[in-house]
Amino acid sequence: MRVLVIEDDKETAQFLAKSLKESGHAVDLAGDGEAGLDMGRGALHDVLIIDRMLPRLDGLSVIKTLRSEGVRTPVLVLSALGDVDDRVKGLRAGGDDYLTKPYAYSELLARIEALARRAVPEEQQTRYVVGDLVLDRLSHRVTRGGEAIVLQPREYRLLEYLMKNAGQVVTRTMLLEHVWDYHFDPQTNVIDVHVSRLRSKIDKTFEKPLLHTVRGAGYMIRDGAV
Repeated sequence: MRVLVIEDDKETAQFLAKSLKESGHAVDLAGDGEAGLDMGRGALHDVLIIDRMLPRLDGLSVIKTLRSEGVRTPVLVLSALGDVDDRVKGLRAGGDDYLTKPYAYSELLARIEALARRAVPEEQQTRYVVGDLVLDRLSHRVTRGGEAIVLQPREYRLLEYLMKNAGQVVTRTMLLEHVWDYHFDPQTNVIDVHVSRLRSKIDKTFEKPLLHTVRGAGYMIRDGAV
């Protein structure tokens, strides 16, 4: 993912750039609103992070101008102004999300990754591909290396959710909420049982494992070691 950070505070900007790069993302920096507007017009970025208070052109004006010019890149607004009215103004200006300072970097990262996922309409995502594993949402057909894999409905939903979030850690809570559609004791072993069954079908007879357990965090599907 390529991120444009428009932030006039150099220390904050450098921290974000360093942290985002360590998280595997490409980063461009702009130190004022006018420079950020010019860079944002290029439509080269997956997400824009825009500080609300900027020199030369404030953050909300940057967003309004981009939207008026047809730029639809998702925007996360950063601001020390956290009142409801302030958040509403940020969203009505064209922001897609609003994060109040101070914030935890982990939350910022989760928010921009969610914005990037939502930027591509889900209905257009008819196929998920990880390595040689392919899930076709239209036919409900799953193959690996061209070999058909038969899954039970719950196993299919589990794999679909994991592949939709490929390369990211999916927690047990996320699986309970999105695959089982309700909340219950997070200590239950139902997730472990289904993950084990799924792993035996998509990984057991293949040389390279795709479904990984991230100790203390959850699960991840990706083409390569975690």
